[in-house]
Amino acid sequence: MPNGSGLSKLVYFAKEKKMAELDNKVLPEGGEQPEAPQLSLQDIATFVQIIDIVSRRGGFEGQELEAIGGLRSRVVAFLNAASESQGKDAPEGLVPEAPAGDDLPEEVEAEEVN
Repeated sequence: MPNGSGLSKLVYFAKEKKMAELDNKVLPEGGEQPEAPQLSLQDIATFVQIIDIVSRRGGFEGQELEAIGGLRSRVVAFLNAASESQGKDAPEGLVPEAPAGDDLPEEVEAEEVN
């Protein structure tokens, strides 16, 4: 701790407190590094599958389709290249296939309100 005026002591303690707060944000208790987010090729394949399902169900507006289709194409190209570099086939998405006809919501008759 520095010798001197009360103001310099106050500044010193404020800096010490700030450093302690930063240490707590950077390293969690125990000093372990936080785990980096992970994204697998399986996750990417599921992302492509979700785009296909939403597109089949009419979830995108016409003007959005070009951008979404382009994104899907780039993701599929990345997935295929990454799978090839690992000597594997591209994985399939994890979303279970719905039976035929289950893609659209069930129509419900409106009841008359009196």
